[in-house]
Amino acid sequence: MNCCNQKPIIELSAGEKLCKNHFIEYFESKVFKTIRQFDLIGKEEHLGIALSGGKDSLTLLHIMAKLSKQNPKIKLTAIAINEGIHGYRDKTLVTAEKFCKENNVPLHIYSYEEEFGMPLDNMLKTLDVKPCTICGIFRRYLLNKKSRELGFTKLATGHNLDDEAQSIVMNQFKNNIQASARLGPKAGINYGRTASGTSSVGNKNFVQRIKPLYLCTEKEVTTYAFVNNLLDNFNECPNVSQSYRAQVRDMLNNFENENPGTKYAIINSFLQVLPDLKERFKGEDVNSCKECGEPASKDKCNACIFVEKLEKAKLKAVS
Repeated sequence: MNCCNQKPIIELSAGEKLCKNHFIEYFESKVFKTIRQFDLIGKEEHLGIALSGGKDSLTLLHIMAKLSKQNPKIKLTAIAINEGIHGYRDKTLVTAEKFCKENNVPLHIYSYEEEFGMPLDNMLKTLDVKPCTICGIFRRYLLNKKSRELGFTKLATGHNLDDEAQSIVMNQFKNNIQASARLGPKAGINYGRTASGTSSVGNKNFVQRIKPLYLCTEKEVTTYAFVNNLLDNFNECPNVSQSYRAQVRDMLNNFENENPGTKYAIINSFLQVLPDLKERFKGEDVNSCKECGEPASKDKCNACIFVEKLEKAKLKAVS
């Protein structure tokens, strides 16, 4: 069913076809409703935006900029990580810098080469490790550390509904339910039920993360980005094809094509059990790395472990 007499640009999973104006209204309303429903943003925040220059993060920043104009007490600062993926990240960062300049949003860029001694491309030549494993560890490490140093009250990421559904299924397949307890629309403070009410447990060095696009599908995000001229082409990391996530992504896309609404069902059922997961694993990840002080589940965080491996590999190469 069409929304009006205008030409539709997208068909939702429920079957409704929306024109450009009605889709933009629908999408933005969904994001703002998500923010209210999960209490993601307060009346006064210094909100960090994890910006890559891709469709998700540009869409996130575009909508958060609208929110900031409505409430000037919500200050925005973008933070980007240059992993050092030649021919990919250097291009998306150009888009990110241009967008921030046009919208008067401060942008801070940090690189693996400056922070860890070499770009990701070189790391993959030095260590026998899957690209997404080491990249994800270093990226999360830098985003949290730099967000804290920049004084962010929260860090907003562009994770969408597809991303979350993939993470949920991956954790199920890997029997890593504890990791699922850290998912959801916001993370960083682990809320649990007690006899006297609600308590919170968390690491003071962990900047709370929020996902305003949590209930938006990748299809919706992509459409929103293009109709708002946020980007004119779609770039995908060249390493993604080697990832386990890509396999799960393709599987879920096939299920969704055959059974529309599958991804929504995964998210909705997960949200029902999430409070119990958080209660079960409350306080499990409140340690700090003895090397760098960043949050860690063990005595040493994975970032420090990989830095040590890189140093040993470099020394071995020289000798």
